Amino acid sequence: MEPVRTVEGRAYPFGAENVDTDIIIPAHWLKTTTRDGLGEGAFESVRAEPGNVFDNPEYAGAPVLIAGDNFGCGSSREHAAWALADMGVKAVIAPSFSDIFSGNAFKNGIVTVVLPQDAIDRLMEVAKTDEITVDLETMTVTTSFQDRFRFELDPFRRDCLMQGLDEVGLTLAKDTAISKYESGIANSRPWLVPQSGGEGRDESIAVESAGRA
Repeated sequence: MEPVRTVEGRAYPFGAENVDTDIIIPAHWLKTTTRDGLGEGAFESVRAEPGNVFDNPEYAGAPVLIAGDNFGCGSSREHAAWALADMGVKAVIAPSFSDIFSGNAFKNGIVTVVLPQDAIDRLMEVAKTDEITVDLETMTVTTSFQDRFRFELDPFRRDCLMQGLDEVGLTLAKDTAISKYESGIANSRPWLVPQSGGEGRDESIAVESAGRA
């Protein structure tokens, strides 16, 4: 996962409320075994409408999406976050998010920014003509018109996003501690460590259990 410190650029002034994950990515797109190409199916039903914001060349490749209240509700499909990431969205700004969607977005390097409705209304207007900046260093959303909106983000998620650490990265970051722990186990309870003679972990655990009995 790439580090995310600042997201700057045009924003899709979407603004719709109660957008569920089926709208973000329809169910018939879930058969894929790869994340690549899901951006083509993102907001398929919305894109079927003439003049929709997602097919407007003015916003092509916009890294920010401005949405309405309760964004990402519905099913827990992680494909919704995959689809947004595949279409280039790195930050979503809304008054509120589904908890599951927010978690999936975080795991895929997408910043979910919660701001009050009046701030959303202002950003919707700015997005029609100018860029918007989401800064994780200062925890602010700013515009070229001197608008400045502060937001809150879980410190752990903020740190992971800024360092580019997903679940695999977090585990690898603890490699030294994990290795030290495993070495300690090998020294203090060698019967738990699989031997080259064919003995497995299950047999070692069985021996330990028998010894405790």
